[in-house]
Amino acid sequence: MNKLFATLTNVSLGLALVVAIVSCNQGTKTDPVATKDSTATSTATSTKTEKIVYINSDTLSEKYEYFKDIRTKLEAKVKKAQSDLQSKGQAFQREVADFQQKAATMSASERQATEEKLSRKQQELGRLDQNASASIQQDESTEFNNVYNAITEYLKKHAEDNGYTLVLTYSKSNPTVLYADAKLDITADVIDALNKEYKDKKSKEKK
Repeated sequence: MNKLFATLTNVSLGLALVVAIVSCNQGTKTDPVATKDSTATSTATSTKTEKIVYINSDTLSEKYEYFKDIRTKLEAKVKKAQSDLQSKGQAFQREVADFQQKAATMSASERQATEEKLSRKQQELGRLDQNASASIQQDESTEFNNVYNAITEYLKKHAEDNGYTLVLTYSKSNPTVLYADAKLDITADVIDALNKEYKDKKSKEKK
């Protein structure tokens, strides 16, 4: 059951939220300004300022209700699978112990038949472990992909509404952003909006 035990032991967001949203309307406006001073002739250029912000993904995974619900759901599935396999494993161990106690009094044919039976059961336990692990990994991939899509879809709209050129993520475990001004951190606003959106969605689904 080692494969299953290793699954989801450290459930994390695992989202590489690097959302590049480049404005289609970026451009320059040039106004020639002539002066009598030959050294003062210049072109005044007005360029749209690029707005770059970032999100703390550690905080996002901790406070985004949708992700928290998914994590709880997956952890519950892991615990149930572990419990089922542990129960079957203990029953198998009891059969093995019983066989070892009685083996000396069994005929050769009885011992062979019992050994073959136990071997099949052991193989079946291995298959159950692998199938449970594969099922959980598939669910994990699907659920986290849904979380990722929910976040990125919201960020696209949020960036367009606020004129952001680039939305980056920061995480202590993956510090791709080594330093950023706290004024560029939009994590709290994004979490509030995402939680409201998720709450509204859940309310609609209950109706």
